[in-house]
Amino acid sequence: MSHDGVHAHAPHEEMLHHAGSSRPGRLNQWVALFTAVLAALGALVSYQGTVLTEEVLLAKNEAVLLKAHATDQWNYYQAVSTKQHLMELARDLAPPQRRDAIDAKIAKYVAQKKELAAKAQHLDHESDRENRKSAQLERPHAAILRSIIALQIAISLASITALTGRRWLFGVAGVSALIGVALWLAALGWSAL
Repeated sequence: MSHDGVHAHAPHEEMLHHAGSSRPGRLNQWVALFTAVLAALGALVSYQGTVLTEEVLLAKNEAVLLKAHATDQWNYYQAVSTKQHLMELARDLAPPQRRDAIDAKIAKYVAQKKELAAKAQHLDHESDRENRKSAQLERPHAAILRSIIALQIAISLASITALTGRRWLFGVAGVSALIGVALWLAALGWSAL
């Protein structure tokens, strides 16, 4: 407003003028830098989480595949065992001149069963090993997911800080970011074990 050459501002214009020229501009620069660093870190942590997820799934799939092969071997073992029992029954009912040939088949089945049992036990052991590997990889993966959540909360709080100019909110965002980084570093330690 102007009265006789004097320029006067309305109260809300005065507030906007002071708000625009005071400290929030510098705070917004820090918030922008903070957010950019957290976004880059979040992308790195997210990538690492994706890689770990793939490793967990691969180990779990390998465990399932090995268990299926072990089951196949145990089923084959059962089939050979049934053949052996039938041959033993046949030997008891066969004439004496055929018993030597039947005993040879029984011996073949006994040897086959030993080989099949060894293969099946080995595959069971390998499946268990892959399951343990999957479980071991799952522990740091969970920490990485919590880390990503904490970093996202920090970015959100920083954005709200930029809108409101509330410095204390920026401090809370910093604490959330530190928690996210700590969880990520813990996950790195677990994955190194």
